[in-house]
Amino acid sequence: MDKVRAKKHLGQHFLTDENIAKNIADTLTLNGYQKVLEIGPGMGVLTKYLLEKPIETFVIEIDTESVTYLETHYPKLQGHIISKDFLKYNINEVFQNEPFAIIGNYPYNISSQIVFRTLEMRDQIPEFSGMFQKEVAERICEKAGSKTYGILSVLTQAFYEADYLFTVPEHVFNPPPKVKSGVLRLIRKENYHLPCDEKLFFSVVKQAFNQRRKTLRNSLKSFINSDNLKEDSIFDLRPEQLPVEQFIELTQKIAAYGV
Repeated sequence: MDKVRAKKHLGQHFLTDENIAKNIADTLTLNGYQKVLEIGPGMGVLTKYLLEKPIETFVIEIDTESVTYLETHYPKLQGHIISKDFLKYNINEVFQNEPFAIIGNYPYNISSQIVFRTLEMRDQIPEFSGMFQKEVAERICEKAGSKTYGILSVLTQAFYEADYLFTVPEHVFNPPPKVKSGVLRLIRKENYHLPCDEKLFFSVVKQAFNQRRKTLRNSLKSFINSDNLKEDSIFDLRPEQLPVEQFIELTQKIAAYGV
């Protein structure tokens, strides 16, 4: 098999620029883990540079044609190719609760879901890097006060330091996407356990941004059962005005007065 045909329904755009592939592989710090999982390796343009590193590389690929290509062209991956859907597969059948990093040129249509899945497994994933649609990468790394700051920004930055690293043009892919791409890196915070009820924190952030044009007093009505809370000036703000620390403070106040 010479090449894999890009499949639209899988959101496949194969990176063709070797320098960019190497630069993405080099975003890994190799700190705090001995294993890395690449999501959606396709024909292995990024994989080959991961295999050069002193780390055990696994790949997970839903496209059977790509799996066959990888098996044929990358003998070093023998026993390390997982032919499954990352969003549905219990990855601990392979990793057995050990820490691992995640990297990839992520399909645009599921990239946000991949981040949410990573957040669910944050105890196990000290590092995450790779390529997204540019505006999604920017949103993840955005700070409070911006129109693009939202659920993904707050939830990711609560647990990880998020850095937008570089932009990738459309013409270095086959087929070329209609938008630019952006590469980011997430490094888990040293103390990534929040000083509040984390489940409630997720609920508060999602509810606040689901009605982002409203003040928190209106969007979080269902959480405000106390006169003390009703008078708190934090509820006069809109969600995009609150940095992560204030969302934690907000969650603590809601928990203290009951929901």
